[in-house]
Order: sequence, then structure tokens, then C-alpha cells
Amino acid sequence: MERIQRRVFLQSTAMISAVAAVQPRLAQSAAGGFKKSLVIYMLPKELSYLDRFKLAQDVGFDGVEAQTVEDAKVADEIREASAKSGLKIHSVMNMAHWRYPLSSSNAEDVNKSVAGMEASLRNAKLWGAETVLLVPAVVNPNTQYKDAYERSQKVIRERILPLAQELKIVVAVEEVWNKFLLSPMEFAGYVDSFKSPWLQAYFDVGNVLLYGYPQDWIRTLGKRIVRVHVKDFQMDGRNSKYAWKNLGEGDVNWPEVNKALGEVGYNGYLTAEIEAGDATYLKDVVARLEKIAAGQPPVAK
Repeated sequence: MERIQRRVFLQSTAMISAVAAVQPRLAQSAAGGFKKSLVIYMLPKELSYLDRFKLAQDVGFDGVEAQTVEDAKVADEIREASAKSGLKIHSVMNMAHWRYPLSSSNAEDVNKSVAGMEASLRNAKLWGAETVLLVPAVVNPNTQYKDAYERSQKVIRERILPLAQELKIVVAVEEVWNKFLLSPMEFAGYVDSFKSPWLQAYFDVGNVLLYGYPQDWIRTLGKRIVRVHVKDFQMDGRNSKYAWKNLGEGDVNWPEVNKALGEVGYNGYLTAEIEAGDATYLKDVVARLEKIAAGQPPVAK
């Protein structure tokens, strides 16, 4: 028993040391409190990437979450737009995981999913982003929960984390109505199962509102959270009506979310993942994010 306890202690110590090695880099990008960000699709598509990034910076955003780009020329254009505008690309949203889940029983689909993550990780390295968002598995009529759990773990461990570690990019897994990781405790356990500082949590405030309380999830996930998506959601179970809303117009208790984030020591990017719009609309989103960061409701009700 003593030998077992000693081994567990040494493993835990090694894990803490590994996490400590990567955390300063993530914390440095988030110094000075919450940073305001948006997903790239929220910017007007008719503009060049440089003009999109300039617009984002002009209205008050500190950073942007890009999406997977496989065309090298376009990837370079995005890199240049970030450099010239000064708008930080802090994260990359992987785009292959829904159509080709890592949890699929089809080897070809898994290969395509892995290729998508490889492209996303290399995008992140090129653009100077610290994280790549990954939906780790999808439970559906063809994939049982147990299989989704085990298959995704195996593929991530063997085929994704080695490249993430080589490039020094954190893979941040997210719960996105994929019928997987349905409680904060399970989410935390899934992250911990990898025993790697390169696999952490991307928490979405709105996604969990249907079956939980964001502040509860935040406190449970704690230091595992490396990035946060913000959106609002309105629920009316009596009439079976559910709808995505602008920040502050749904059922999220934003002061409590702010309080919970402070308790776990998160002071990184708050990335809006809502509808696209023009400059006036985007300025309003920034104003709402600033109120969230200040612990206030985004809008008066």
C-alpha cells in the first residue's frame, strides 16, 4: 500500500510540474484581467481579413478565435492580418470534429478528423495561438457513450497529443450538445484522465445552461479551464421553447459567472460566440462583455 501511495504521489507531483511549465505561457497572454474576444465568423465576410481584424480592434476587441484553414495562402493572409492589425489570434476552432468525429467507428472518418486537428494545430503555431478547440466525441445512434469515451481517449492520446506537445499548443476540449460529458464532474474526470498539460477544458457558458448552472461547472472545472466561450440562452421548458440570445438577454446569471471565474483564478479571454453583425452591433457586444467582466448584468432587465 505504501508503494502504491508513493507512486501516486510521484505521478501527481510530475503532473503538477508539467502543468506549471505550460501555465505561465497561457497566463501571460491573459495578463491584466479578462480580455474581450470574438469568433472570426462574427466579422463581416465581405471584408478582407486585414479589414476584419482592424474593425474588431477598432470597436474594442482584444483578440479573435480563428477557424481551421487548410489553404496555406489563406493561412498566411490571416497571419499577416493579425501582425499588421495587432489583433491577437489566441485560439483556433477546429472545424472537422462534427462531420468526422474522433469517436466514429469508421477509420476513414477518424483519419479525416485527425487531419483536421493536425491542420488546426499547425494553424495555431503559425498564428501564435495557444489553444485549439476540440469537440472530443459525438454520441449518436451509431456510437454508444462508452465507445465515444474510449475511442476519443485513444485517438487523442496516440495521434493528437504528441503533435500538440511538439508544437506546444493546448488542446481544449468543449461540451457542445454532443450528448457527451454531461456533467461538470465527468468533464473534469475526462480532462484529468489524459494526465497531460496539453489537454485542458474550453468552457462554454451557454452550452451547459440546458442541464446545469455555468457557475457550478466553472467551480468544478477550476484550473482546467484555459478558454471561455460566452453566449446566452433562454429556456422555457413549460412551452418547450428554447432560443439563443444576445449576451444578457437570456437566463445566464452573469454576475455569478464572473464570481465563479474569479474564484478559480481565470482571467483570460471571454470569446463571444454569437451572431455576426456590423460595427455598431459589435461595439454593443464589446460593451456587454465589459459589463460581464465587471461583474454586472450585460443589460438592464
